[in-house]
Amino acid sequence: MEKVVTVGTAIKLHGKEEIKNTYKSLYELASLVSTAQGVVIHSFLVKRDKIDPAYYIGKGKAEEIGNFVEKFNIRTVVFDNELTPAQIRNLEKIINAKIVDRTRLILDIFAQRAHTKEAQLQVELAQLQYMLPRLTQKGIHMDNQVGGIGTRGPGETKLEYDRRKIMLRIEKIKEELEKVTKARTEQKKLRIESNIPLVAIIGYTNSGKSTLFNTLLKSSQAYADDKLFATLDPLIRKLQLPKGTEVLIIDTVGFINKLPHHLIESFRSTLEIVKDATLLLEVVDLTSEDYQQREVLVQEILQQIGITDIPIVKVYNKIDLLPEKIKRMYLNNSQQKIVISAKTGFGIDFLLRKIETILSKFYVLKTVKIKHDDYNTLGLIYKHCKIISNSVKDGIFVLKIRTTKTFYSKLLQLIRK
Repeated sequence: MEKVVTVGTAIKLHGKEEIKNTYKSLYELASLVSTAQGVVIHSFLVKRDKIDPAYYIGKGKAEEIGNFVEKFNIRTVVFDNELTPAQIRNLEKIINAKIVDRTRLILDIFAQRAHTKEAQLQVELAQLQYMLPRLTQKGIHMDNQVGGIGTRGPGETKLEYDRRKIMLRIEKIKEELEKVTKARTEQKKLRIESNIPLVAIIGYTNSGKSTLFNTLLKSSQAYADDKLFATLDPLIRKLQLPKGTEVLIIDTVGFINKLPHHLIESFRSTLEIVKDATLLLEVVDLTSEDYQQREVLVQEILQQIGITDIPIVKVYNKIDLLPEKIKRMYLNNSQQKIVISAKTGFGIDFLLRKIETILSKFYVLKTVKIKHDDYNTLGLIYKHCKIISNSVKDGIFVLKIRTTKTFYSKLLQLIRK
């Protein structure tokens, strides 16, 4: 495991709450480091009146960290905020270790987690966009890289690209991702035509989204692990609800505080599918002390990617890990909140019924009569509706169908014509 020191900065003018939030952020940063196969030896919390434009934490504090790094043979120093190229260069002159900021660390983790061609392209795009302003005349300013945290992804040969080559590579990746976007558009058309509602599982990273996905499907189709960003690739499967309603359910990438804008832009095509959802299941980790802040953050990211009007069901997960007294408190209010354990299956039946109840507001169950030779209307019905039953009487098709209220209105107009 790579030895790491983390550094967080709190602005004193913002008061005690700022310091408290910085400690929480450093704790999360330690989890990120662990996910990137490192171990935090020590954390520095630096209190300042304002950020130092040259050294971020000030030259004196940088020298203190530099002495600590030398004394304990630390290989990497990870800062909890994004640093400017100049700040990284200045810090590397004082601290004899790799200087990695939060953005680069998260990009590094995404590079580990990307398995599909699309995810790998998206991560590479984000990394190159991050690297581009950090170029010097000698190439990428990463002279002290010797592998490990912060060096995964494009690879050593790509790290030697000059500015022009990186820009050409970025354009090439965008072209390839554009093809993926077109393919997704075709898939979207098929989903719309199938008239099957899409339910997207969203939430903070490591809240149990993939575990819930697997439990709902009673399978292990999504990779689930007690690590941040255990899965990047969206996975869609069909699920049948208790009363027979079919839905498509999708497992999505987790959100995190200070999520790099490079990643949001690069993963936009992946996140677009969430925009098509009929319903969102937001998984919340009850064992997290600041789960309410995380709920706010998820809302902010949803707004950032343009999702504001899709119904959301809050799913409070990991009830099985809470102390008995707190567990009883949540269970007593379980009619107001959906409380589950994705791991043990507790509360899943109630959740499924809740999903079906909400989706029923978008759908109608109707019986229609169509002439046997009205092929156009029959074709549309079989394409856009779920056929519950059908029979023929005196040359008339009698169909019991489930469909959206919108399509049923269109169908009535066709029948009247």
